Amino acid sequence: ASRRQTRGGGPCRCRVSAPELRRAEADRDVEACFPLMQQLRPHLADGTELLARVRRQEAEGYRLLVAWRGDTAVGAAGYRFQENLIRGRFVYVDDLVVLDSERRSGIGAVLLDEVARVAKSAGYGWLTLDTALNNVLGQRFYFRWGLLSTALHFGKVL
Repeated sequence: ASRRQTRGGGPCRCRVSAPELRRAEADRDVEACFPLMQQLRPHLADGTELLARVRRQEAEGYRLLVAWRGDTAVGAAGYRFQENLIRGRFVYVDDLVVLDSERRSGIGAVLLDEVARVAKSAGYGWLTLDTALNNVLGQRFYFRWGLLSTALHFGKVL
């Protein structure tokens, strides 16, 4: 594995062959993301449930960008364009996941870089995401990528 600097300046180990980035739009492509997405969302039962949820979210602008090695989804970023009074127009990253076997290979940074590029070219000037308070490794990655903690997210089951 070669070494390079991530967007945030930290080193990462990158595989020689970069995965292909493309959106999962066909049903079979979304369903093929189930093993990957289940790492992040273990409550998902199967590919059929993932497909149904993605299709409902697409009605609200959700897009699923996937890093593929052949027919295997090795990383994914689910995102949507939004607007609110505090940030104006921004891109919200709902899901960011990389296969355990592919972690520290630069795929997460490549996915975020592409989401940021797409958002910026569409006139959006802010990227945001949420992560669990106990996701220390994820937080380290986000800081290295250049994201800063700007708020504390609150929630309540209804």
